[in-house]
Amino acid sequence: MVSSSSSSPSRKTMKIKSTVLVDAVSWYCSVALLVLILIGSIRASSVSDDEEPVRGTRLVNRPCDEIYVVTEGETLHSISNKCGDPFIVERNPHIHDPDDVFPGLVIKIIPSASRKL
Repeated sequence: MVSSSSSSPSRKTMKIKSTVLVDAVSWYCSVALLVLILIGSIRASSVSDDEEPVRGTRLVNRPCDEIYVVTEGETLHSISNKCGDPFIVERNPHIHDPDDVFPGLVIKIIPSASRKL
């Protein structure tokens, strides 16, 4: 009986030690996860907004979206040069007079294939 009474306290001691070990490991894992999240957020915020957008492994330089809204002072010629689309009038049947371009006019832009990206 002496041996059974002495094994009972050692089991409690082992259980307490294992609980303390599990608690310590979980805290270390929590801290490590928090550090990784912070490092990731710092790296994400350090990326400059001035960088060009990336598609796949190539950089894409797109000065104009597919749908373009004319601003004051622009002509079809200046938009064509800026966006690299020499066929603006042909692609936009709602433009009846190429000289009648006004701010707010919505046009479709498709850059030519010969333009370097």
